[in-house]
Amino acid sequence: METLGFSVAMLVGFLVLFKSADQFVIGSVATARNLSISPMIIGLTVVALGTSAPEIFVSVTSALQGEPELAVGNAIGSNIANIGMVLGCTAMIVPLRFRIDILRDDLPILVFVTLCCGATLIDYRLGIWDGLLLFAGLVAFLYRLTLAQRKSSGMEQAAEIGELEEIPPMPRGRAVLTLSLSLVFLLLSAQLLVWSVIHIAETLGVSELIIGLTVIAVGTSLPELVVSVTSALKGQTDLAIGNIVGSNIFNILAVLSIPCVLAPTTVNPEVLWRDYMLMLTLTIVVVVFAYLKGKNQITRFKGTMLFLVWLGYLGTLYFTASSAS
Repeated sequence: METLGFSVAMLVGFLVLFKSADQFVIGSVATARNLSISPMIIGLTVVALGTSAPEIFVSVTSALQGEPELAVGNAIGSNIANIGMVLGCTAMIVPLRFRIDILRDDLPILVFVTLCCGATLIDYRLGIWDGLLLFAGLVAFLYRLTLAQRKSSGMEQAAEIGELEEIPPMPRGRAVLTLSLSLVFLLLSAQLLVWSVIHIAETLGVSELIIGLTVIAVGTSLPELVVSVTSALKGQTDLAIGNIVGSNIFNILAVLSIPCVLAPTTVNPEVLWRDYMLMLTLTIVVVVFAYLKGKNQITRFKGTMLFLVWLGYLGTLYFTASSAS
């Protein structure tokens, strides 16, 4: 019964977290418009970081409450879920083709950032310098996006601005109120989520790392799953892939850097050799799918392979947790 109560609290935390993240993006975009910030800057910063708000706030809350393993599990587990669950499920519905700019720019950056993540974990410790390295990478990535956006064609810019136009304009007072309330609810829901997860882990006798790699990672990846499947069904398969590639880059540079700075910690060797190595392997597999001559797409069969690997990983974590118990 006690576990059921914590599970209900966790579900409420997830629901409020997702809703407040949506309102955070809406309030941020409306406020930025009222301050006459260009649509390009809004798209590159507010929207991009806003869609990673669930992972970011859970990571901040976990680190501040002395549970950095939960934050690390959230970042790495979300990337694994994004490739195995999200790309796998989406490709099983509609084959996904890679866009030229993703092949040329984004995938090499994702590989480089993933290798940087391994460099921070190689000594089994996440410290302040590791966090500053990742955060510097985030700044450089946003700067590169800005330069790329300035060189993009008018049609591409119009398409991105069109996405922002779906968010209705607001008076300045209402925009600021929406932004402020969404931030409050993001913090409160993240605290509720982390609190419930910690108690569930204690009740079941499993580590916060396992919970972060499974429940939290899957939960915070659900918005990406909805966006990717919806985009693919509309025929926008390149948007589905771009969404995941961008999300994984942000998870490493923004989400993983938080526990490094707020709560430097040592990590268990299995984080590097089991969890990170699977994240790296899945990333390389996606790259191979992308650059395979004449086959630069994720077919239904390949999507099924990714999904089955992810299910196998969850099974491994389950048996690991059972043995520890």
